[in-house]
Amino acid sequence: MTDGIGAFYDNIRCYKSKKGIFLKHNHLHEEPVTTALLLAAGIGRRLYPLSQNAPKCLTLVSGVSMLERLVANLSQHGFKRLVIVTGYLEKCIKDFLGTQIGDIEIDYIFSPLYETTNNIYSLWMARKSINESFLLLESDLVFDGSLLKPMLYPNKIAVAKMQPWMDGAYVTISKSQQVKAFFKDNKANLTVNSYKTVNIYCISLCSWHRIVKRLDLHISAGKTNDYYEIIFTEMISDGSLSFDMVSFDSKPWYEIDTIEDLTKAEKLFPYSIEQSV
Repeated sequence: MTDGIGAFYDNIRCYKSKKGIFLKHNHLHEEPVTTALLLAAGIGRRLYPLSQNAPKCLTLVSGVSMLERLVANLSQHGFKRLVIVTGYLEKCIKDFLGTQIGDIEIDYIFSPLYETTNNIYSLWMARKSINESFLLLESDLVFDGSLLKPMLYPNKIAVAKMQPWMDGAYVTISKSQQVKAFFKDNKANLTVNSYKTVNIYCISLCSWHRIVKRLDLHISAGKTNDYYEIIFTEMISDGSLSFDMVSFDSKPWYEIDTIEDLTKAEKLFPYSIEQSV
C-alpha cells in the first residue's frame, strides 16, 4: 500500500473485524485521544528578559503560566499522558510539573541539541516514546479550553482565519474542509480559503508512522534546524497525510513569541484559570 492510499484509508478510519474490513466515516464509536505531546525545548529568545531564568512555557499570562493553563485544559478533557520534549532550563519544567498532575502521567524527553535545532528535531526526538494516536501542541500557546473538544480525534488541525497581524505557517482549505496545501510564511499564496495554523494537531498512529519515516530522512540529511511543517507540506502535497480543519475562530487563542504578544494575550485572557473556567 502506497503512502497516498494509506492516508486515504487512515482519513476515513479503516477498521478490521472477523468478517474483513469496513470503513467508518465519523467518530461515533471512536475513543478520543488521551496522550499529548508538548514541544518545549526552545530558548524563547524573543521573550527575553522574561525567558532569561525560566523556559518560555513558564511565562505568566495574567498570573498563570502558559504551561499550567495547558495542563489544566488537557485535564479538563480527560488526558492521561503528557510527553514533553524539553531542552532549555528543563529542570524548571520538571520541578514545576513533576511526574504526575491529577490523572495525567508526565514523561520527559531531553533534547541535548536544543540550542542549534528547531521543532523538527524535537518532534523526531519523540519517535520512540509515542506509540499511539496523540495531540501535538507547541508550548507557547494560550487558548480557551473548550476549543480542544473537536480536536480529540485523528486527523485534525486547528486553524483560524488569516488576519493581517498573523505570520508563520498557514494552509488552504478545500470545500470538504480538508487541508489542500501547507505554506511556510509565504503571503504571496494567500487566498480567501487561507487559514493560519494554530500549532495544534491530532495525529493518528498510522499517520505518525509515516511522519516518522519522513523525519528520519530529514534528520539523517542534517536538516535539524527546520520546522516540522516542512514535513507536513511534503506529505500533504503527495497525498500521504491528510487533516480535517477545526476552526479556532469562535473562542480566544494566542501564540506568544514576544513581549508585545504577551500584552495582547493578557487582554484576551485577563483572568486566572479559576475565574475563567
